[in-house]
Amino acid sequence: MSNENKDLLDVVIVGAGLSGIGAAVMLQQQCPDKRYCIIEARQSLGGTWDLFRYPGIRSDSDMHTLGYRFKPWRDAKAIADGPSILRYVKETAAEHGVDKQIRYGQRLVAANWSDVDACWTLELEQADDSVVTQRCRMLLMCSGYYRYEKGHTPEFEGQADFRGQLVHPQHWPQDLDYSDKRVVIIGSGATAMTLAPAMADKASHVVMLQRSPTYVVSMPDRDRVANALRRVLPDTWAYALTRFKNVRFQQWVYRQSRRKPEKLKKRILDLVRKELGPDYDVAKHFTPSYNPWDQRLCLVPNADLFQSIREGRTEVVTEHIDRFTENGILLKNGQELAADIIVTATGLNMQIMGGAQFSLNGKPLDFADTWAYKGLMYSGVPNLVMTFGYINASWTLRADLTAEFFCRLINYMDEHDARVVRPTLREEDRGMEARPFIDDFSAGYMQRMMHRFPKQGDRAPWLNTQDYGKDRKLLSRDSLDDGVLVLG
Repeated sequence: MSNENKDLLDVVIVGAGLSGIGAAVMLQQQCPDKRYCIIEARQSLGGTWDLFRYPGIRSDSDMHTLGYRFKPWRDAKAIADGPSILRYVKETAAEHGVDKQIRYGQRLVAANWSDVDACWTLELEQADDSVVTQRCRMLLMCSGYYRYEKGHTPEFEGQADFRGQLVHPQHWPQDLDYSDKRVVIIGSGATAMTLAPAMADKASHVVMLQRSPTYVVSMPDRDRVANALRRVLPDTWAYALTRFKNVRFQQWVYRQSRRKPEKLKKRILDLVRKELGPDYDVAKHFTPSYNPWDQRLCLVPNADLFQSIREGRTEVVTEHIDRFTENGILLKNGQELAADIIVTATGLNMQIMGGAQFSLNGKPLDFADTWAYKGLMYSGVPNLVMTFGYINASWTLRADLTAEFFCRLINYMDEHDARVVRPTLREEDRGMEARPFIDDFSAGYMQRMMHRFPKQGDRAPWLNTQDYGKDRKLLSRDSLDDGVLVLG
């Protein structure tokens, strides 16, 4: 690279979480001559697993699929706690030296592509609010899909009247003492179902207050097959076999949810009844109005939530909130829930591209006007790839495929002596039916923001399949010379 371009990097990766660290490792291995850095807005790596510190924080899928393809998960527990996952990510970064490429305290606030210079100019806000710039040929977004600085909290009437403590899991006070306190957790997702049994160990009583139920399945936190394989096989072999097994099982369950939803629904609810007994109102508290995987299934390890309910330490209440009161929450049915602490596990705020403003040659870019190429590039937008994992399986499965595709793309460009690659609609694509970027998924946090995301079409390669089997072909094996990726 010439001296006049010494400030021009080949690649900038945005985000030093699970996806960004994995992508950096693959980039070093598959494109070893490329100069790169990782931009991280926070002062530490780990992303989600460093940010969230609430009691019981853990994975909601097994670590043999949430872990990296290239680094075996060696712990006995497959459903791992947050600190163990953070340690795994940090180990990966240190083992491959990518931690030395991280620039902490730099938040991407704007990115402008120049056709003249064939590069991105990034505006990076630093901890002291000053802004520096960095130029790069290729930009890989690994910043996740939700706002780190603010979770989703609806405005509840009378909220200011509550005399207790109000907490959002995304901003958990590390000195919060909930011993012998009455706790109400508002929410019915993975966070609420993690918090309830974890807090019930110290709290005097915990109520999980939900407007509507969620499908809940239990599984052991230890994978007996994985642990048995590791005793007789090298770690890499045991890990690969377990990963294959678990991916196939995830795919089978999801296919069942699409083909035989009533059968899968009955199976899930039968298991819940077995856990909670014949007298528990499973129809009211654990039977959603939608089919399995129309929203994400919640996983509880070792039936900890069900055990806490059976022992009377956790209570599930399904009802709408009327208002907050001085002493707790008044429900629409007239019941008042007394609380010393209210936890608003009410979800995430999504954002696209980490909330940064993008432009092409100085003209603002609205990603909602673009079409998603294989769910990771966008029509008319050059040299940009975004990592967006699976909503129906482990996030890292698709993050790995995206990083692999990104490296393939860079090497393909080098082979053709190209500086620019731009997904471009073919003539036959211009009449495509537009569908949401994430289709057939009714979760509120998705529905609130899907209009801001790129569209997907009705044919390849303008699909975001959310199907690992199909994506392995689309991203790992299909030719890049497809008439859509235009080099320049």
